[in-house]
Amino acid sequence: MHDTSHKPEEHGPGYSQEDWDEVSDNPKLTTEELASMQPASEVPEVYALLPKRGRGRPKLTDAKVNFTMRIAPDLLEAYRVTGDGWQVRMHEDLQAGMDRRIQEMLDRSRRVVPLSRPDKQTA
Repeated sequence: MHDTSHKPEEHGPGYSQEDWDEVSDNPKLTTEELASMQPASEVPEVYALLPKRGRGRPKLTDAKVNFTMRIAPDLLEAYRVTGDGWQVRMHEDLQAGMDRRIQEMLDRSRRVVPLSRPDKQTA
């Protein structure tokens, strides 16, 4: 019988500090240099060059909105059985339906309906 229990992977020897020092482009800082350092926020000409961004992922300009909608269970199940990505397909179907409805409204507004005018009788 074979032992199938999980065994941690064995890693190589790794890198020593000497290895890192050999390939480093940064010279060692002296004690005086370390003592003279100050935060970038205290050096306006440096701080102005730093990129400004908030915490976390940047906000999308066209981010989708989360909302709750009540639909028939059989309709929901019909989308779910189509597999992964059913939410995207539902979104695409809703978008296509809205595009079709907007087009129908535009078509109706372009139709010219003749006005019925009473005939003028000449006396």
